[in-house]
Amino acid sequence: MLQRFLPLLAMTFFICLFIVLMQFLWKSIDDLVGKGLTIDVISELFFYAALTMVPTALPLAVLLASLMVFGNLGEKFELTAMKASGISLFKIMKPLTVFMVLLAIGAFFFQNNVLPVAQTKMWTLLFSVRQKTPEVEIPERSFYDQIPNMNLYVERKNPETGMLYDMILYDITQGLDNTRVILADSGRFNFTEDKTHLFLHLHNGEMFVNVRDNSLGSGSARYLPFRRESFDDKQIYFVFDMNFNRVDEGGLRSQYIGQNVAQLRHSIDSIGRQVDSVGNIYARELVSAPYMGLRPTVHRLVDGEMVEVPRPQIHPAALPDVDSVFANPSASYAKSYISQALAKARRQKQEYHYRELMLSEQAKLMRRHDIEMQKRFTLSVACLIFFFIGAPLGAIIKKGGIGTPLVISVLLFIVYFIIDNAGYKSARDGKIEVWLGIWLSTFALLPLGIFFTYKAAGDSAVFNADAWRRFGDRLRGRRPKRSLAVKEVHMTDVDPDRARRMTADFASAIDAERARIKALAPWRRRFAGVDPVLQTEMNALVDYISNSDDAIAVSLLNRLPFVLRRRDLDAAADTARQIADRLGKDK
Repeated sequence: MLQRFLPLLAMTFFICLFIVLMQFLWKSIDDLVGKGLTIDVISELFFYAALTMVPTALPLAVLLASLMVFGNLGEKFELTAMKASGISLFKIMKPLTVFMVLLAIGAFFFQNNVLPVAQTKMWTLLFSVRQKTPEVEIPERSFYDQIPNMNLYVERKNPETGMLYDMILYDITQGLDNTRVILADSGRFNFTEDKTHLFLHLHNGEMFVNVRDNSLGSGSARYLPFRRESFDDKQIYFVFDMNFNRVDEGGLRSQYIGQNVAQLRHSIDSIGRQVDSVGNIYARELVSAPYMGLRPTVHRLVDGEMVEVPRPQIHPAALPDVDSVFANPSASYAKSYISQALAKARRQKQEYHYRELMLSEQAKLMRRHDIEMQKRFTLSVACLIFFFIGAPLGAIIKKGGIGTPLVISVLLFIVYFIIDNAGYKSARDGKIEVWLGIWLSTFALLPLGIFFTYKAAGDSAVFNADAWRRFGDRLRGRRPKRSLAVKEVHMTDVDPDRARRMTADFASAIDAERARIKALAPWRRRFAGVDPVLQTEMNALVDYISNSDDAIAVSLLNRLPFVLRRRDLDAAADTARQIADRLGKDK
């Protein structure tokens, strides 16, 4: 089993990893193209990105590999041969189950020790790549603005020599008020040896610069007519760093993406204590805030010491009358009072809103730490659940190869991904508890794994359309009916005397069964079933009399149910007696 499973697991894992890496490439393609990155930087970025994609690729690989292995065994009847020799499905799955437990343990250590380092290095590299200056690739007949503080227009260029012709350059290095406009017949760009400055060599052109007169003082400066300069040869330097500078990893290493379980738990406790402490301070301030100019507490001398005690309840009549405040002053004073009151209310509202935002940001940060800590365990459990879905499902569908297993795996993984993503966003936004949101996909797929394992162990036909149709009929209260008819050719003739004896014995057995059930205690009678011997007698009766030439007797057999139950006993006894009477009339 391991020889079959391990190569397929390795193959499907690298295929799934390649697919999710291509998704990462398409999402980051704008940050990578045109930056002049070396192959070692790109390889390093993709290596760390591949490590961060393992939690996505590994469960899907386990599901696909287990489906293919057990589907191949079922399609080639090897699974049937093993079961026929007395080997149960659980014993067949035992070596793979042990391997999956070891794989789950390894996945946890990977999530806890390797993934934080990989995520830190990947995001550090990605931020560094995003900040790198793009390569200078000046187009023809359009403005180029990738050089800081400069806009450049080139009519045409020579790709072989790098010479640019009919150039227009807008230089705003010294601000928009001091923009320089340079026209040149031709020019060429070069970089200094350390690639930190851009060197522009221009030929045959003119430069226009605004002239500012500051003789009247800084506040009364005025612009004079611009200055015009003609040149045959001019050299200009610009600050333009083309080197690849890495961002420091220290900042990301201290964030939740770069911490293991112990560090995350410590961070959660620290943030929680901080939130509780700040919340208590805000609560005390809110309780002690004065309303209507009166504080809720007063200081009194008790046993020679000044203590703070609650203010006695104030009678509503002792409160100031608001209408009297606006009675004496003029309208302008009343308006001023209202404006001051509104301004004070708005200030208090903004202050409390700011405090709410501060606490909500801290609570959100604590949830993000908790989410990362829960994710350290979900990969291990997801691998186990997908194995116990894929292996029994492959044994049930009995389809090998990569076609059907791939379709089923993708559908199941899409359901898992949608539920997992919905739970993650709900937990991140605080709509549900963090543990419930992160484990929601696991809780959703666990019953599916138990169901498929139970059905595969009992060789149940899960995907049998007739079985599901009969199940639907039972839910709707519809029972299958017999459709017997007179046979044109039958191998045996029906003896009427024997048929009457069989029907009489069957009716008598039903009467005895009813008496037996009636004699039971009430609590046992409620759950009592029909004796299986009656079902056997009814089947034998139907098989024998169905060969009769009497169309009425055969049609009466259609009234007997397929499965005899307590509620069918009276009707079955009456039908048996009618068949006996019919056969007696024929005689």
